Amino acid sequence: MGLNEHQFTVDVFWTGNRGTGTSSYKDYGRDHSVTAVGLPTILGSADRTFHGDRDRWNPELLLVTALSECHMLSYLHVAAKHGVVVTTYQDTATGTLKLHPNGSGEFSSVTLNPQIRVADPGSGELALSLHEEAASMCFIARSVNFPVHHTPTLLGPTQD
Repeated sequence: MGLNEHQFTVDVFWTGNRGTGTSSYKDYGRDHSVTAVGLPTILGSADRTFHGDRDRWNPELLLVTALSECHMLSYLHVAAKHGVVVTTYQDTATGTLKLHPNGSGEFSSVTLNPQIRVADPGSGELALSLHEEAASMCFIARSVNFPVHHTPTLLGPTQD
């Protein structure tokens, strides 16, 4: 069986021309919009550190978001496959960006901190172990060249 290929298309529009284009580093805005057919527009910019708008999404946040979302979706799939009923999933993900003196840089790691709650407390150990399988299935994590760490936590039962 051959690999299936799927394409994902977005349009990115720079909206930061302040009238003089990129005439100097500080003379242009980093604002842009991201669109895809049938979806709401994402308002983007650079991080504030790089002269961007703090009220807009930036590529670094979107990369960390993509890794967190992908792991969550892979995890929920794996949990269902193994009969583990997840009732709560939340994650506070953190990415570390290393900058070089010449202005280039790269992510050195991302850490996901998923917190899950399961319907059957007896499945908690299995539920935690399934993060390894989910990590191996996440399309985005498999595509990056830096480590994506996972520190899952099992939440206690809900208080009704």
